Amino acid sequence: MKLVVISAGLGVPSSTRLLADRLAATVHGHTPVDVRVVELRDLAVEIAHTFTNGFPGPELSTAFDTVRAADGLIVVTPVFSASYSGLFKSFFDALGAGDDSAVTGKPVLIAATGGTARHSLVLDHALRPLFAYLQAVVVPTGVYAASEDWGAAGLEQRIQRAAGELAALMAGMSAQGPSPRRDSFEYVTPFEERLAALSRAPGPAEARRASET
Repeated sequence: MKLVVISAGLGVPSSTRLLADRLAATVHGHTPVDVRVVELRDLAVEIAHTFTNGFPGPELSTAFDTVRAADGLIVVTPVFSASYSGLFKSFFDALGAGDDSAVTGKPVLIAATGGTARHSLVLDHALRPLFAYLQAVVVPTGVYAASEDWGAAGLEQRIQRAAGELAALMAGMSAQGPSPRRDSFEYVTPFEERLAALSRAPGPAEARRASET
């Protein structure tokens, strides 16, 4: 199985990349995976050019193909202004512009790093809604690492739990094979049909007379 790690860290070394590597190694400890890492820092210029010329550069195209071929994703971003970084969001905007089903149905482990534990809600208030919109399958446990978490037992426990969930989900979906995409709008009954059904439905008086007979 192919596990793709997307790291939006900006520094070298980066705590974001460190967390991403620990998560990937732990997933590999649960089940054998082929790990590929996409460093968004190296793709920043091509990501920006994609929005101005409409076409991804060669390295960004390769990254997109890597994501599409993945059996599972680990996505890690630093926290900027209580949300994911602009570089992180821009990558998925550019990916979705070319293929809005690129991560549909894929198991995703969400993670983030920040300077304070107060930003831990970014997992549920920003990352989880983003990947729900992209129709990915987000594992229940997200991992947030504040500066004081490194070396603490709590972080390692969250890493183990989240990695186990992702490994199990990847293995289960791999056994089932790819599932067809369900466009959430495809199954909505047109409003005109709803109105027609209401107009054909008996009113309260008619329903009462029918029940009496």
